[in-house]
Amino acid sequence: MSDPRTTVGTSGLIFNEPLLFEQGSPGRVGFSLPPCEVPDKPASALLPAGLLRRDLSGLPELSEVDVVRHFTRMSQWNFGIDLGFYPLGSCTMKYNPRINEDLVRLKGFAQAHPYQPDELAQGALQLLWELERYLADILGMDRVSLQPAAGAHGELLGVMMIRAYHQARGNPRSKILIPESAHGTNPASSALCGYRVIPVKSGPRGVVEPEAVAALMDEDVAAIMLTNPNTLGLFEEHVVDIAEIVHAKGGQVYSDGANLNAIMGITRPGDWGADVIHVNLHKTFSQPHGGGGPGAGPVGVKRHLAPFLPVPTVEKQKGGEGFLLDADRPKSVGKVRAFSSSFGVMVRAYCYIRSLGPDGLKRAAEMAVLNANYLRSRLADSYQLAYDRPCMHEAVFSDAKQLPHGVKTLDIAKRLMDYGFHPPTIYFPLIVPGALMIEPTETESKETLDQFVDAMLAIAKEAETEPETVTSAPHKAKLRRLDETRAARQPVLRWRAKPGS
Repeated sequence: MSDPRTTVGTSGLIFNEPLLFEQGSPGRVGFSLPPCEVPDKPASALLPAGLLRRDLSGLPELSEVDVVRHFTRMSQWNFGIDLGFYPLGSCTMKYNPRINEDLVRLKGFAQAHPYQPDELAQGALQLLWELERYLADILGMDRVSLQPAAGAHGELLGVMMIRAYHQARGNPRSKILIPESAHGTNPASSALCGYRVIPVKSGPRGVVEPEAVAALMDEDVAAIMLTNPNTLGLFEEHVVDIAEIVHAKGGQVYSDGANLNAIMGITRPGDWGADVIHVNLHKTFSQPHGGGGPGAGPVGVKRHLAPFLPVPTVEKQKGGEGFLLDADRPKSVGKVRAFSSSFGVMVRAYCYIRSLGPDGLKRAAEMAVLNANYLRSRLADSYQLAYDRPCMHEAVFSDAKQLPHGVKTLDIAKRLMDYGFHPPTIYFPLIVPGALMIEPTETESKETLDQFVDAMLAIAKEAETEPETVTSAPHKAKLRRLDETRAARQPVLRWRAKPGS
């Protein structure tokens, strides 16, 4: 059997890329340092002896070209948004304009230090101040905190402010309502703030029914966390009625805005009755998504929750001349990160909003919805729709039509790799067995979508006529089917030399 790391190169030859630890030669170096200009001291004089490593055996000795070629080859074996279509539902992996990458690298932004005094950071503070107001206008909110570093972090902050609001009124309450079609992090954010999660079932159309909320709502419910559009790709059409039911009992309405790219410029959550909303800048507003960050999950609030915003907030100085960071907010929930924001993410979002403008943001949302419904329509005969109705930014299918042939969702995803596409999100949302969650985003052309559809239709045909081709896929990938459970539970995080090597 061939080494599992072998692959077919572009020339048709078989290549196997060894680890860096398996390359190099004794005495080989990839750097040249000038003589030290300060008195030479032994390491033991600078660091405690217990922290010094005395044995460096086994570390690779490499030249610069060894390292450069290794990582270049590795990068060519990876899939990226610059290479092809990422149909990941919920994650919104879209192409981001490169002009924003140029602007975030301007010296005044890239070299700004978070500890600069306010008077030396006026340009950065002005950008943050204006971005907050742009987002507030888009969301229909009164104030926005730019601090959270991710969507889930924004959720946590939103629930913290809801709790602080109720606490200030004498009772933090004990429950939060969360629909089964919400994002999976909502229950965790609620639990971290000490709340008991009460699930709300979806109705027959895939959305929350007002009657279901009314049956659960009482004076001990702090809030409802409503993802809109929800994880089924459907708009919560009863959101105004639901907000009225919750507000009548003194509760707050948290709107999970992770799917804002389907509605921005068209409708505003604040106009539905939302009191709090977070938005993922790394999904909707041009920050590259994936790879572990950085991200950003700003939180917008209505006026009655603004006193609880985390510190510092960006404010205009008295008299309107200049900007400052204000930490004097007695009711604040405190700091939620080391500094005021993931600043580079804010620059990208600011540039994206300014370059598109109101009409462009609306057009982007319209294209996201149009593309998703185009895929829904073209694939509906071959793949089972979770809900056979117009969707928003993503369409959710299942493997129900392929299961009789022994083909499952995972098989379909693996086979897509042979056709040159990254697989969509699979097995989420959990309320749809065998889910295939497909989001084309607004950046993909009709030609790209047609190529994807052709691949999906071909796989559906293969599932009927030659299912073993699908169930044994991928056939062209560098690695085949991995034991993902073992990889997660027994990860190998450190290289060790083989005995005798």
